[in-house]
Amino acid sequence: MTKPSGSTTNCGIWISVDQISLQDRYAPDTKCFGCGPANGQGLRIKSRVAGSDVVLDWSPEPHHEAFPGFVNGGIIGVLFDCHCNWTAAYHLMCATGASEPPFTVTADYAVTLRKPTPSAGPLHLRARVVESSPDRAVVEATLEAEGHVRATCRGTFVAVKPGHPAYQRWASSTKE
Repeated sequence: MTKPSGSTTNCGIWISVDQISLQDRYAPDTKCFGCGPANGQGLRIKSRVAGSDVVLDWSPEPHHEAFPGFVNGGIIGVLFDCHCNWTAAYHLMCATGASEPPFTVTADYAVTLRKPTPSAGPLHLRARVVESSPDRAVVEATLEAEGHVRATCRGTFVAVKPGHPAYQRWASSTKE
């Protein structure tokens, strides 16, 4: 396999610098508030693979503020929840050699809001799997704004089996 110009490999897949997001690639019709590309009122995050990390750049709007100039902590929680979930799903897909990520849910996550997060510019999230087993991954992430870490997160994300309400939620969204 020859490396295309401006590309890198991850999980045996060539990833372009301007790659499609994990959400658009694997779940384009999902309506999740945080990560669903098909939710016109949601945050519609775009998580992208960057080496061993998964990154996200997202720009808040005034209706995401807790008070003028600063992002609501609940919105920060949603960003971490969805972005870390996709980080775990992608990792589990790569670890098993699957062609699509498993359907994952949040078992637990904790957010530490270290400093107020300004809403005047883009927020940058970086997540990485720090522990994993065949059906779950522990992910740690940071949120930066204006060059400073504003919040951190650590969570456990689990691949669900048939019978769980979230099983095939990405696939079934295209059949509605």
